[in-house]
Amino acid sequence: MSLDTRFVAGDDAASRAWLRAVHLGFLSPPDLSDEVLAERVARMDLGRAQGAFDGDRCVATFRSFDQRLTVPGGGTVAADAISSVTVTATHRRRGLLSGMMAADLAAAKERGDVVATLIAAEYPIYGRFGFGPATTAVTWRVDVTRAGLDPRWAPGAGEGAGAGGELAFVDGAEVRKAAPEMYDRFRLGQAGAIDRSRLFWERYTGEVRWDEPWREPFHVLHRDADGVPQGLATFTTDDAWAGMLPKNTATVAGLTATSPAVERLLWRFVLSLDWVTGLVSSRTAPDAPLPAVLPDPRAASVETQADFLWLRPLDVPRMLRARTYPAAGELAIEVRDPLGLVSGRYLLAAGPEGADCAPAPAGRAADLTLSTGALAALYLGDVTASSLAAFGDLEEHTSGATARADSLFHTGRRPWCPDIF
Repeated sequence: MSLDTRFVAGDDAASRAWLRAVHLGFLSPPDLSDEVLAERVARMDLGRAQGAFDGDRCVATFRSFDQRLTVPGGGTVAADAISSVTVTATHRRRGLLSGMMAADLAAAKERGDVVATLIAAEYPIYGRFGFGPATTAVTWRVDVTRAGLDPRWAPGAGEGAGAGGELAFVDGAEVRKAAPEMYDRFRLGQAGAIDRSRLFWERYTGEVRWDEPWREPFHVLHRDADGVPQGLATFTTDDAWAGMLPKNTATVAGLTATSPAVERLLWRFVLSLDWVTGLVSSRTAPDAPLPAVLPDPRAASVETQADFLWLRPLDVPRMLRARTYPAAGELAIEVRDPLGLVSGRYLLAAGPEGADCAPAPAGRAADLTLSTGALAALYLGDVTASSLAAFGDLEEHTSGATARADSLFHTGRRPWCPDIF
């Protein structure tokens, strides 16, 4: 039987088959109840969800939706966020992903999106479509008993004094009310961060429970002296004992703050909890202050450090104009695109006062040549041009151009995306 690739929105049977295929593709239980399927179809944005069908059976899935991505300097760009990419094992190597990806990226470019984004479950898949890793995430493990923390510490004293305000445990309803606006302020100061939908907060706080079993987390909200939320930490704890001694581990599901002082305070607070002897935090920023808040930073060890958010250019001039640059300079950049969507030579003229980028004039030789994937890594500041050149991912044609790119694309802090989508 021939395969039929189509959009599923508005077709209840196709949408339900699509959702079952997503679960099967990620090796999650595919036998979703009618109630769960109905709720997901009603709540999810399936407007751009594609499925490949073998008869009535969905055998490949792909979804994209609108997203805003923060770039260095606090600007945002329109992104085509790609998710739910699966191909059932019985139907691999038939070009299903390639066809859906090509159609989606072409539509995104036509729509005016500046970049495409995704979280890569497997590293080797997306480079051939022009994506490259643009942010890094770290999983930390802390032996709290070896960290040398002062057991007499309390919020508002010591290293937490600069944050001011107060901390309070709050429930999910209060998080949904107070945290979204705080998070929006945070993300506009964090390159690599993305916007969060209402559904995100509903799932984060358990109002919508799609992932079973659900375990109610603790939420700690920081408010400043005027009562304005400035930070949120969410964590769970186990119930582990050795004899009559507690051996609990706090697992941090999320920690965001609008200032370094509040961020340090929240980390210090979670580390100070009674009965907690260990801490695990995944998807943490690569330059988070977690080790630095410990008197003995060796008590914190990196368990995993890996690529996280992947990015793909769709409009190079708008992409490069959107961010800020700490130094002045001009670069002619030759971009190679495996799909041909943005292949070409572009002239970037940038400085602290602003930037302009347009197709390079005829006869203007390229200073640098790089792929769309390498440009993605360079764009948010996670990788330097010098590193890309050392890896063989950037070719210098004009002496000193790589060093000039290092100066132009430098950022004070590394980019970070805290969310899976």
